[in-house]
Amino acid sequence: MRLVIARCSVDYAGRLTAHLPSAPRLILIKADGSVSIHADDRAYKPLNWMSPPCTLKEGAAGADGEANIWTVINKAGEKLIITMEEILHDSSHELGVDPGLIKDGVEAHLQELLADRIETLGEGWTLVRREYPTAIGPVDILCRDADGATVAIEIKRRGEIDGVEQLTRYLELLNRDPHLAPVKGVFAAQEIKPQARVLATDRGIDCVVLDYDALRGIEDDKLRLF
Repeated sequence: MRLVIARCSVDYAGRLTAHLPSAPRLILIKADGSVSIHADDRAYKPLNWMSPPCTLKEGAAGADGEANIWTVINKAGEKLIITMEEILHDSSHELGVDPGLIKDGVEAHLQELLADRIETLGEGWTLVRREYPTAIGPVDILCRDADGATVAIEIKRRGEIDGVEQLTRYLELLNRDPHLAPVKGVFAAQEIKPQARVLATDRGIDCVVLDYDALRGIEDDKLRLF
């Protein structure tokens, strides 16, 4: 991974156009070829990015010290043009192969139980796949509702804001796939914090409170959908 901190402006040219005025920013260039532009806020969400496969061409600074231009182009011909005014830091680090997220045992079992009993979310719901792979990690459960619409489910033992943010990121990516879109989201947990519920509702994501014992068949097998 390469980390560059620079004063720069950024222009996106593709299906839409977007402009970020000059400011200090973090630029991440990952081994998979992706390039993302970050500010010192917004948690992990970039200001702009280019997903792989894409290519990065670095321009050279002019003799008079004028800014150089970095151009990122994806296979669709869309461009992310980064005008570098001053590079403050530039380093590369070999991270190796990531072992992946090791889920909490209860979360893993909740995922397994809900996948086996997906119809408890609604009559006519069907499972597509557990651990549905994406470029940014696996979606816990991908399924279809009674109308055939695609639904992505993120499962947590305790539902907090970061879980909603994670599901939001998956939904943004999945909705780019014309074979899946439109994709709805369900945030499922044994307990959902009020702030997480508010954020999920604001983003059009349904919340489901999971009863672990009920899913195991020990008590009432109804889920509470809010």
